[in-house]
Amino acid sequence: MTRVAAVDCGTNSIRLLVADADPATGELVDLDRRMTIVRLGQGVDRTGRLAPEALQRTFAACREYAGLVKEHGAQRLRFVATSASRDAENRDEFVRGVLDILGVEPEVISGDQEAEFSFTGATKELAGRDHLAKPYLVVDIGGGSTEFVVGDDHVRAARSVDIGCVRMTERHLARDGAVTDPPSEEQIAAMRADIDTALDLAEETVPLSEARTLVGLAGSVTTVSAIAQELPEYDSAAIHHSRVSREKVREITDWLLRSTHAERAAVPSMHPGRVDVIGAGALVLLSIMERIGAEEVVVSEHDILDGIAWSVA
Repeated sequence: MTRVAAVDCGTNSIRLLVADADPATGELVDLDRRMTIVRLGQGVDRTGRLAPEALQRTFAACREYAGLVKEHGAQRLRFVATSASRDAENRDEFVRGVLDILGVEPEVISGDQEAEFSFTGATKELAGRDHLAKPYLVVDIGGGSTEFVVGDDHVRAARSVDIGCVRMTERHLARDGAVTDPPSEEQIAAMRADIDTALDLAEETVPLSEARTLVGLAGSVTTVSAIAQELPEYDSAAIHHSRVSREKVREITDWLLRSTHAERAAVPSMHPGRVDVIGAGALVLLSIMERIGAEEVVVSEHDILDGIAWSVA
């Protein structure tokens, strides 16, 4: 066993995994897995820069994570940063702050690298499940971008497109800096058209229609599963490898896009940081399912974070 630590810093959240990894058996045993909403990508689509307050929230989470990595005695640490920090003009400020706190430089990876990690994390434990047909389409709906990966035992094709839940919310569902509550039909239609254009772009690289099993990752997808199951609180064990039908995803998406902030916030499994962006994330998922004709999505709690940990091990 090798004790490793992985940090995934995305547009909406930053997450930590400390685990014991055994490459010989393919076993990854969690010691600590947690997530903090920091909204690093706040305003990046509009300004091209990381906001000072967003950096401070992210650095506060990094200080907490540094203490946990030390407490667990992880032998190796890898910090991967995704869409927001890849797009920002002042990303050097972000890199310096992380290096000072955690002692490692964040690797601002490409969308293709992000997709590779997501695929490994999501599918490594699916290998023995013969009832899940290959190839898989792994879809990671993040804050700034969505990654599409088609593969069986290995990645065949991957593409990242800019239709994350935060980016879509800021681009289509906000007016004068505030999220419309609820959005108009025109706003929803414009967002759907933007998503469809991005799916056309993804299909230029990734044969989406060849997929036989859709695997959905990240907070938008897991929250949709929690709502579908009417969970009294967020329960990773109940969500991991759950299945949600396309009709149920449509029903939930319709409700999310027509509900008020207060109604969404009252959902017991809803993280407060997702209340304003979950409608956009759910619409991305629904649009993908409609595009490829997927009858259901297999929901995975294991994703890019697990892939990062395996790369360290």
